[in-house]
Amino acid sequence: MEMTITFPGGQAVDADFNGLVVHTDQDGTAPSPFSLFLASLATCAGFYVLSFCQKRKLPVEQLKLVQKSTRDPETHRLTEVRLEIEAGPGIPEKYHEAMIRAAAQCAVKRALENPPQIVVLVNGKG
Repeated sequence: MEMTITFPGGQAVDADFNGLVVHTDQDGTAPSPFSLFLASLATCAGFYVLSFCQKRKLPVEQLKLVQKSTRDPETHRLTEVRLEIEAGPGIPEKYHEAMIRAAAQCAVKRALENPPQIVVLVNGKG
């Protein structure tokens, strides 16, 4: 996948890919890049949980996933991300462990567990 990152003004940074634009900003007018990173993890896990329930025709009206993150107070580094599936009363307990396994299939989670090499270069064309 290729993305083009542009700078439309102020502290805004946009990502353009597949005909879509994701807008970020550090001043609160749009999500920050780090917030989108965390949202990508939660929404990816949520997709797998939702798919699990839909395939079994389980009710999803009260289903939700709550993500809580913890940072080290001194370094401000992310130390834990907790994903809590709130199944609601319509999903029997016998499915809870399988829902956890479904969430664990998330590609974002798996990428974090075995991180890729990140290479940063400057292209001097122009």
